Amino acid sequence: MTTTKTTGTAHTTAPSTTASEVPSAAPGAPAGEARTRLDFAKSAPKAFRALIGFDAAARTGLAPDLVELIQIRASHLNHCAYCLHMHTNDARRAGESEDRLHMVAVWREARHFFTPKEQAALALTEAVTLVADGGVPDTVYAEAAAWFDEEELAHVLALILTINTWNRVALATGKVAGTDQRAK
Repeated sequence: MTTTKTTGTAHTTAPSTTASEVPSAAPGAPAGEARTRLDFAKSAPKAFRALIGFDAAARTGLAPDLVELIQIRASHLNHCAYCLHMHTNDARRAGESEDRLHMVAVWREARHFFTPKEQAALALTEAVTLVADGGVPDTVYAEAAAWFDEEELAHVLALILTINTWNRVALATGKVAGTDQRAK
């Protein structure tokens, strides 16, 4: 790291990085100031592999389009640009329409784009993601339980938990939208 002094303010710059490690500016930081953060997969490989396993198990038996809708909505709510970029691209590759992708954030005002089952999953996603704001209301849970059998509902809940964890990993480690390096 080097420190330079310009116009009375000290700035610390990080060593050069590869394109996949592009540092992002901290919120409220002066333009050009960067931070580097750990690579979670390399620094905690057992935890990372366990999360991948949990994520894969959560998806079992769920329709791929529903999986992506849940992940997109949670990523909106958590302001996770990295995951939002990844999952909207995954949804497109799976055949999801641009109209539906654009409406996920405002699904309550655009219900006709989503089935009642998808609406129930989106409402549950919001309640679980924002659990600190008032818990998971009985009405939201009951609506989801009306559309999903117990096994499906457990998998929907597990998926909501995994995407919220992935969002927090990406945000805490400073992942940059557009740098997803998974094998396609």
